[in-house]
Amino acid sequence: MARPRLKLLLVLFAVCTVAVVCAVPDARRVLLQSAGRSLVADDPEEPVDIIVISVDAQGAGVLEAADLVHRGLAGRVALFSEPPRRIDQEFMKRGMEYHDATALAMRQLKALGVPVVEPMPRTAAGTEDEAVFLPGWCDRNGFRTIIFISTSDHSRRTRRVLQRAMLGHGTRVLVRYSRYSEFNPDTWWSTRDGVRTEIIEFEKLLLDVLSHPLS
Repeated sequence: MARPRLKLLLVLFAVCTVAVVCAVPDARRVLLQSAGRSLVADDPEEPVDIIVISVDAQGAGVLEAADLVHRGLAGRVALFSEPPRRIDQEFMKRGMEYHDATALAMRQLKALGVPVVEPMPRTAAGTEDEAVFLPGWCDRNGFRTIIFISTSDHSRRTRRVLQRAMLGHGTRVLVRYSRYSEFNPDTWWSTRDGVRTEIIEFEKLLLDVLSHPLS
């Protein structure tokens, strides 16, 4: 009986602690900011062979990549593109032009002064697809160090996934989040989109940690 009672007391203590913390405005803000920052990873800047923009980073990734190039960290940028969605395919069946977001991003990068811009030779539906393709691509091109640009809310899980994928390969991947990302880890609770993003991405990160506790 002693052990179940102890567990119950610990649970009650934890609940009371959270209630007290949430009742104090300053403590609540610190707690919420900690939750937001738990999603964010940002490796130190250093010169690399190439910068890669995640398919999820979109325009925010384009701006961040251009900034990194102008700071002298690389002269080449590659970017993943999404496969056409079902609705895009339906428009194409009806003779409508497919507006490729990757082509637009490449034009934007060149307009922003990036000297060498190249699309990845395959599409990616998300981080897992990128992680499958990236190691072999880096090996074939002889890249020793790359910067991978993600969004702020997705960056920590991205780093975990890519670190596992690159095991046994000679390429170091530095994950940077775009400063132009919509998600702000310090104020996420103030908007509906921020709350939704925090909940979804925290669940994904937690699942990744539980599935791969040693990565």
